[in-house]
Amino acid sequence: MRDVEISKAIVEAYFNDLIENLQLDVAVVGAGPSGMVAAYHLAKGGAKVAIFEKKLSTGGGIWGGAMGFNKVVVQEEAKSILDEFGISYKEFEKGYYVADAVEVAATMASRTVKAGVKIFNMVEVEDLVVKNNRVAGVVINWTPVKMTNLHVDPLTVEAKFVIDSTGHGAMVSQFLVRRGLMEGIPGEGAMWAEMGEKLTVENTGEVYPGLYVTGMAANALKGSPRMGPIFGGMFLSGRKAAMEILEKLKK
Repeated sequence: MRDVEISKAIVEAYFNDLIENLQLDVAVVGAGPSGMVAAYHLAKGGAKVAIFEKKLSTGGGIWGGAMGFNKVVVQEEAKSILDEFGISYKEFEKGYYVADAVEVAATMASRTVKAGVKIFNMVEVEDLVVKNNRVAGVVINWTPVKMTNLHVDPLTVEAKFVIDSTGHGAMVSQFLVRRGLMEGIPGEGAMWAEMGEKLTVENTGEVYPGLYVTGMAANALKGSPRMGPIFGGMFLSGRKAAMEILEKLKK
């Protein structure tokens, strides 16, 4: 066993993946719950899709549950998505189901990859490609480069659609705000689980030609309430965006 052969195997496999995913149907930014659900359904529907996640791990805010209690709640409307992913849960009372946060995050990541999605972790989207008044891709760089503020030029990934699944900050949409292509983002409102869950799904959609928002990014754009450790709205948001984009890809 030679150390250099191990290195060669890793470098060759990684860059083959990168080259293969420089042109996509959909680039998803953020491997949180809505991003992974969206990517999973897109891939199952035949789209070529990759997720770019700036952190080392996937799952967004799922892992810690609520205040470090690694359990999450899913309501009746979204239970079918837990079933789709093969995630176990227990009924707390009618309409409320409790799942293990670690199982949710790990299983979603595994099933998303097995559906055909490539996840590039430690890769940060630092800008958008905009051509003819339409989002046409993402601009990527290594997370450590961004963290250390080194002046290193990025690479470009072409995509027919981009999904902003970056959570509370709606970081991808902010790029358009800075250029005056979108109105300012008010940020999420105060905690109100019932309305937060409802509006997460309602606010999901195309906010600029070629750019979709899901999950808390969708609520941040509208100033809608946050909802805390109930995740059904996130799941339903991701699925809604995927279904809409798949229909548009058929045209």
